[in-house]
Amino acid sequence: MAIAKAERLMNLALCLLGTRRPLSKRELRGSIEAYLEAGSDDSFNRMFERDKDDLRELGLVIATVENLEGETGYLARRDSNRLPAITLDAEEAAALGLAAKVWQQARLAGAASGALQKLRAAGMPEAEDSYEAHHSALEPRIPVHEAAFEPLMLACRDRRPVVFDYRKANAARPGQRHVEPWTLECWRGHWYLAGWDRDRGAERVFRLSRITGRVRSRAGSFTAPVPDVVTVRETVETWAGETATRSARIRLRTGCGYPLRSRAQSIRELGEGWDELEIPYGHGLDAWLVEFGPDVVVLEPADLRADVVERLRAVAKG
Repeated sequence: MAIAKAERLMNLALCLLGTRRPLSKRELRGSIEAYLEAGSDDSFNRMFERDKDDLRELGLVIATVENLEGETGYLARRDSNRLPAITLDAEEAAALGLAAKVWQQARLAGAASGALQKLRAAGMPEAEDSYEAHHSALEPRIPVHEAAFEPLMLACRDRRPVVFDYRKANAARPGQRHVEPWTLECWRGHWYLAGWDRDRGAERVFRLSRITGRVRSRAGSFTAPVPDVVTVRETVETWAGETATRSARIRLRTGCGYPLRSRAQSIRELGEGWDELEIPYGHGLDAWLVEFGPDVVVLEPADLRADVVERLRAVAKG
């Protein structure tokens, strides 16, 4: 059904753009197969009005004028639907090229590469200090392995509520979440979704690797205001465990847990294959420590130790 509507909108746009005179509803109905199949005049009128509004929402400028027969006609003039010439300097071109490279591991890679080729064909300059000459030494990439990334990215862009199953680190089974998605952020190599959790009536952050099954879109508009981008990033930073409020002491097996060692405030060798680390303790640290399994033992504080034990027991129950 979605494909049929997209084809109908495309045919209507081509008709309106491909004529030099206004076309009436009667003429458009006779030219587009989907309109010919409409059961009644009322059904066609409703379909046509929705399609016309959809095309305008997509940015097509449609003029309403009288045709030569005195009927109301519709026309999308090419000069009103053409973007102005794009002018970029070498630095701006280099920035766009770098941005396109970043998404090589995502399904966005094809779109980014195609857009770059079109801009170059339109006269976008090549960077003087070409990025290509150095990409073998350092090539920025944002890894995107989660299937939930693309549907959530589109939902954030279009401001569409979503539903998905989410497995918390301390839960045996995933639970359904109804979320108004705000943005996606990458922290420490992991992707997080920030948004408004309708069931809990509060902002929440979800790690994409814990989303199970398919992300499903829902009709309707957002019920909560969307914060500015800086506030959202601070929220993700806090929930991802980047903002520390105190310290924790842990035992870590020798030769394991490099990410923990890189953040340690102090490291002391205990012998017998174990080290003692003092690390920053913020929201989300318990979930992170669970990922290291038997290679980590929490010494203090007691509440962190209890949270980690609870999560491990939930995972063991499966």
